[in-house]
Amino acid sequence: MSDGLLIRGAPAQEIVNGTCLPDDHESELQSLRPQRIDDYIGQREVVDSLKIAIQAAVFRGEPLEHVLFHGPPGLGKTTLAHIIAREMGGRLTVTSGPALEKGGDLIGILTHLEEGDILFIDEIHRMTKAVEEFLYPAMEDFAVDFVFDKGIHARSHRYRLNRFTLVGATTRVGLLSAPLRDRFGLFRNLDFYSAENLVDIIKRSASILDISINNDSASSLAHRSRGTPRIVNRLLKRVRDFAQVRGDGHINQELVQAALALEGVDEKGLTGLDRRYLKTIIDYYHGGPVGIEAIAATLQEEADTLVDVVEPFLLKIGLVMRTSSGRKASEAAYRHLGYSVQEKLF
Repeated sequence: MSDGLLIRGAPAQEIVNGTCLPDDHESELQSLRPQRIDDYIGQREVVDSLKIAIQAAVFRGEPLEHVLFHGPPGLGKTTLAHIIAREMGGRLTVTSGPALEKGGDLIGILTHLEEGDILFIDEIHRMTKAVEEFLYPAMEDFAVDFVFDKGIHARSHRYRLNRFTLVGATTRVGLLSAPLRDRFGLFRNLDFYSAENLVDIIKRSASILDISINNDSASSLAHRSRGTPRIVNRLLKRVRDFAQVRGDGHINQELVQAALALEGVDEKGLTGLDRRYLKTIIDYYHGGPVGIEAIAATLQEEADTLVDVVEPFLLKIGLVMRTSSGRKASEAAYRHLGYSVQEKLF
């Protein structure tokens, strides 16, 4: 069975039918994704447990158990959904929590899934409660319940679904309700990648993009990529552009530093928004503690953007501390931004 994609924004009939996109319509970023689980770099514990689950499901001739991936953006949740579909030989249907506004949206997708298909719901924590309740019997019993008429004339009909695998992805696992979370058989957290894993990803992507890059340059790029494959691939393309225009096409360490300086990425991988976030805490709120809503209002950014995109890496490398009273800038943040550190503050 061929792999398929259900893309938001396609014509209504194609969305309902889950029309497949031909491979040559994939974006360059998609082409950098590993196609098989043996090609996946990093997240070793997650990959090993998935291999066992997939092989066992194939051996029994059953669909894979429902899978939930959680972790910061860009760590490979969508890529793993594509890999699961290919390894299981099913069609992949892609949607997202915000796109499923009504129960009918979800039912239309579920009733068109074939035996062994994979349904991937990104940002699954953003589904409405009404839509979520349709998932409960679908995940547990492979059925959906329709209610006809109202009042004393109301009657229910159960529609049997083909057996499928739901793959959910979320950056905010705490926002998932317990009944939904408990219906996933595989529950895996994706953490930031090591610099060594990112170097391996850079070398693989460079070979696909036909780019020449040495080990020192790859290491320098890896250390500025926030432990995130999506970011490392994006920065690799920007460095490639810079090397082709300002150099001879071959990437060296000087070109990496110059290209990333132009992108506003410093030696720790912090962007302009990261630095503004830290400076807001230090300059406006005397180092904290301060609530995330106050920081968001000062920066004129959405609080969800700061929580999902900015904070995870800053917390990981110890530049921010999250306390019961709010966010605080660490001594390392003061030093990184060039502020003098007053001992009494720490």
